[in-house]
Amino acid sequence: MYVRDAKNREEVWLLDHIEEMGLDATAFRSRDYVIAIDEQSGTKAGFGRIRIHKLDDDEVCELTSIGVLDGWREQGVGAHVIERLIEQARDQGFERVYSLTDEPGYLAQFGFQGVAASELPEKLQDRLDAKREASAPDATPVVVDVDEFEMPDRLRERFKHAAEEMPEPEPDENAEDFGIDSETATYKYDTGR
Repeated sequence: MYVRDAKNREEVWLLDHIEEMGLDATAFRSRDYVIAIDEQSGTKAGFGRIRIHKLDDDEVCELTSIGVLDGWREQGVGAHVIERLIEQARDQGFERVYSLTDEPGYLAQFGFQGVAASELPEKLQDRLDAKREASAPDATPVVVDVDEFEMPDRLRERFKHAAEEMPEPEPDENAEDFGIDSETATYKYDTGR
């Protein structure tokens, strides 16, 4: 498994999964995303983005739209997507990264801490209100200093051995499953041939 920057040709894939998961697609640009990929099969496992908000004299970095596909959950994929995004934020000179999430407990394991909505930069206060109305009514603001971000060892190990968990195949259904005797049953449109 590895995490890399998204390519323009993956825009449709990203939009489909963002919509399917009910995530926030506001100001969508595929180049803002990273994607976790299984190096054996080339299968995409998860994604996420940072969004830069311009203020009057500064900028604020927001972690948003983190998604992991069903067969890849509980294997450290989301953790590594977040780690890559925090590295990008650090490389761009940000000291803090905010997130407006309905899963603050998940982010807490990496060092994110709750912050009062009134302490958010004004742009993020507006964004929090919009996010609560549109996609995440229970969104809570959290923040981490990029130097305080920490990847738990257990998630690093899971990611090394991540593999897609395939759902159990649906059994084939036949007439007998519904109490129909296929030898003696007649059908409405039976022509007798």
